[in-house]
Amino acid sequence: MTEPQQIAGMVDHLFRTSAGQMVSYLTRVLGPAHLDLAEEAVQDALVKALQSWPYAGIPDNPGGWLMQVARNRALDIVRHRGMAAEKTGEIVAELTRANPAGELQIRDQLRDDELRMIFLCCHPVISRDARVALSLKTVSGFSVEEIARAFLCEPAAIAQRLVRAKRQIRDANIRFELPPKKELAERLDSVLESIYLLFNEGYTAHAGDDLVRQDLCVEALRLAMLVADSAVSDPRAHALVALLALQAARLPARVDEHGELVLLEDQDRSKWDQRLIALGFRQLMQSAEGGAISTYHVQAAIASMHAQATDASATDWPKILILYDDLMALNPSAVIALNRAIAVWRVQGVGAAMREVVRIANEPALANYYLLPATRGRLLLEIGDRAAAAAEFREALRRKCSEPERRFLLRKLKQCE
Repeated sequence: MTEPQQIAGMVDHLFRTSAGQMVSYLTRVLGPAHLDLAEEAVQDALVKALQSWPYAGIPDNPGGWLMQVARNRALDIVRHRGMAAEKTGEIVAELTRANPAGELQIRDQLRDDELRMIFLCCHPVISRDARVALSLKTVSGFSVEEIARAFLCEPAAIAQRLVRAKRQIRDANIRFELPPKKELAERLDSVLESIYLLFNEGYTAHAGDDLVRQDLCVEALRLAMLVADSAVSDPRAHALVALLALQAARLPARVDEHGELVLLEDQDRSKWDQRLIALGFRQLMQSAEGGAISTYHVQAAIASMHAQATDASATDWPKILILYDDLMALNPSAVIALNRAIAVWRVQGVGAAMREVVRIANEPALANYYLLPATRGRLLLEIGDRAAAAAEFREALRRKCSEPERRFLLRKLKQCE
């Protein structure tokens, strides 16, 4: 790799890790209605780094260099395009102010700005699908093309989603601030849900060539920890961090060296990330400090049962089944009921599990869900009914799934034959 390529790679990495902080800072200064201008200034800073660093060399403080260039560009935008007259002087003063604060204070302010940006992106007035896209774009530094690849959409569709979300921010005059106490519970629900959806898309891609998109999982865990470590956190945030950490710990074993899906019971547990497991258990303990129990608490508890089992045979399935009963009481969804059927299988046998699957077979949420026939196929294969199992795996193959999942179903179909 040539030196310019190495510098370009460094700029890209630095931009990805600091873009959210820069956009968040400038959004606070310019106001949420001018989010586009904040993004433009930060993007221009990246372009300038790519143009100058290969020749002038990398500055001693590259992050500070990018921030200063972004501030200067924002200042140019304010002066040449004009802002609300009553705010222009205030904005210029902030952008030109020398920062006397120490490095620690600056980091704290940037972290606070980023936290406010998450709450801005996940405001309830913004449509649910746009919240995740907007968070990835503004807080995480993902490009429109990267977001489109992650959700298997056309870039134009993602761009339109972002335009709509920014218009909703302007029309609703949403402020760049943490929600007041009376709104905190609802707003935090929206933030946690968006982070949870982001992680799930990375952990099990709904379609495409890859089963796992690790960059999405890592970013979701980072955002969850940012919220959990903040003043607006509550036990639900710690429970979500616990859940994501325990799930992410399995990522190195979820696919083999050929990119093929490996079921939980077949995974090499020596590959599980012990640091993430330790983080998960610490966060799970912190989540127990409150009185209320959320779905994140119960899901994290289920993940912890798998994490503490030395091998698949040591899994405490009776306890997991009880936890699934608790989860169904909190969130009686068809997908959770299907997952619960696996625990029923391990505790009560194939017959009981099949009855559970039959009971939910006509749920609308499972109408195109490949795991419904795939689960029936596994249960039928367990009792030796290969012909019926093959029919179920063929049905699963007709439904949308990722390529690694499709190859897994083909292997199960071949096993039936």
